[in-house]
Amino acid sequence: MAYDNICKYLAERFPRDLAIWATGAATGISVTEIGEAEVLKTELGIEPIRADSVILLQLLKSVLHLEFQLSVESQPPLPLRMLDYWVRLHRLYDAPIIQVIVMLRETPDDIPTEFRAANTWHRFHVVKLWEQDQEAFLHTPALLPLAVLTRAAQPRQLLKKVAEQVDQIESLAEQREISSCVQVMAGIRFEKELVRSLFREEIMEDSVIYQDIIQKGIQQGIQQGMKQADVSLVLRLLTHRFGPVDGPRKAAISGLSVPQLEQLGEDLLSFQTLADFDDWVTRNVA
Repeated sequence: MAYDNICKYLAERFPRDLAIWATGAATGISVTEIGEAEVLKTELGIEPIRADSVILLQLLKSVLHLEFQLSVESQPPLPLRMLDYWVRLHRLYDAPIIQVIVMLRETPDDIPTEFRAANTWHRFHVVKLWEQDQEAFLHTPALLPLAVLTRAAQPRQLLKKVAEQVDQIESLAEQREISSCVQVMAGIRFEKELVRSLFREEIMEDSVIYQDIIQKGIQQGIQQGMKQADVSLVLRLLTHRFGPVDGPRKAAISGLSVPQLEQLGEDLLSFQTLADFDDWVTRNVA
């Protein structure tokens, strides 16, 4: 998704600004307590899962893990994902971990802040952008793309105010990038025509980050299409050999990566029963 790429770009391009805001909003830690910030790798584990952003806060000697979400709907569920990230980050860095989910779009759904199962209890922070004071975002270029989603009695006036702040950015290159980010994020809340009326379209077209988003979107579309084709093929093969595939097995297949699906497509030719498939999943899925 375009918004996802924008959030990752902002965290990688302006890690300290994002870290200062996110830790303050989530935990109340004073901005004076944060020194330098370094972006860490976001692929975690042997079978990689990708976190939106992982930032090392050097002075706090902590790791900040940011996740940006449009809704609470997620597979696997958000609380389980956050626990999974925490375990992998703890194993890698052995440091205090601050986890923050940034909710971008207002939702009536309850937003979980913890994972509970048997004797396991894991908590994380949630920041709802629509409850945040816009003034905390308007004077830092890196936060302007998020500003359009903050609390506003008159949202259109907020968008206009953000556009005016973008125009005041002195560096033309930075102005192009921030403007592009603002316009993409504004699409979550505002009609496209309104956004276009307040921002110069040619600036967005000349933006390096905008072009990068377009290319990533195309590539992601291709990859998703390839995966869906592989999932369909495996399901057809299993159904042809053993009859209808139940829901849990379908879910297990859908959760496999493209390389895993390709390997499964070869290995299932030697399966005698669906129990062989279950054994394969146990051996090959972390």
